[in-house]
Amino acid sequence: MDLALLIIIAIWLSLAMAGAWVIQRSTGLSGWIDTIWSGAVGIGGVMAALFAHGDFDRRITILIIIAAWALRLGSHIGSRTRGSGEDPRYAKFIEEWGESAAWRLFLFLQIQAFAAFILVLAVYLAATNDNPFPSVIDLVAMLVAIIALGGEAISDLQLARFRKTPQAKTEVCETGLWRYSRHPNYFFEWLFWCSWPLFALATPIWSWLSLLAPLLMYWLLVHVSGIPPLEEHMLRSRGEKFRALQRRVNAFFPGPRKLHTQGDKQ
Repeated sequence: MDLALLIIIAIWLSLAMAGAWVIQRSTGLSGWIDTIWSGAVGIGGVMAALFAHGDFDRRITILIIIAAWALRLGSHIGSRTRGSGEDPRYAKFIEEWGESAAWRLFLFLQIQAFAAFILVLAVYLAATNDNPFPSVIDLVAMLVAIIALGGEAISDLQLARFRKTPQAKTEVCETGLWRYSRHPNYFFEWLFWCSWPLFALATPIWSWLSLLAPLLMYWLLVHVSGIPPLEEHMLRSRGEKFRALQRRVNAFFPGPRKLHTQGDKQ
């Protein structure tokens, strides 16, 4: 394991999130935090792919995949931030933190930098795999990554189109993939990080650490900074309409819609 490279990546992620803190404090728009985070993880992943000592063809494949993820997600969040107000999740945190919001946000973003390092570590471990490429498991990993990238892009596009309709002011999105999961974009984001343990599977000794990436992403999205604050916001703004959606549509994993219960609107 190249400790010098990992230390450089860790420093880069910490500095990037410190820069995100400065931008948030100067603009008042927390959406830039996630935009910068996506770019920082992408650059860290590219660094890992370039300088790790694994099979060259696999490293190039990994570089393309992580760069595509970062460019798509970062541009999507950045475009959304330019056209909207404050992110309700961060707004709630800042309101709760009160006068200590500035330093607590800085600490929170450094925790995000640590989480980003765990994700980049999975990319690094995949890039150190020096077995001949492509193996069957590599093909499975690429398929998982492609499905995840496509699914998340489609989910975001469907939601963006819904938000441009008059119904978006009072209704909840149930079009396309959103009919089968309340958060399909989060599901596909998690699925993307499931591809890295597959790429890293044959890496000796340390390969098991790559499993931390999908485990961490699931925990964050489902239990911490993803679904809980967003659904709390939706309950405040949509009330019973969103409660009815909760009763008939899975929160995370896509699945069959449940039958309407008494009191739900048809």
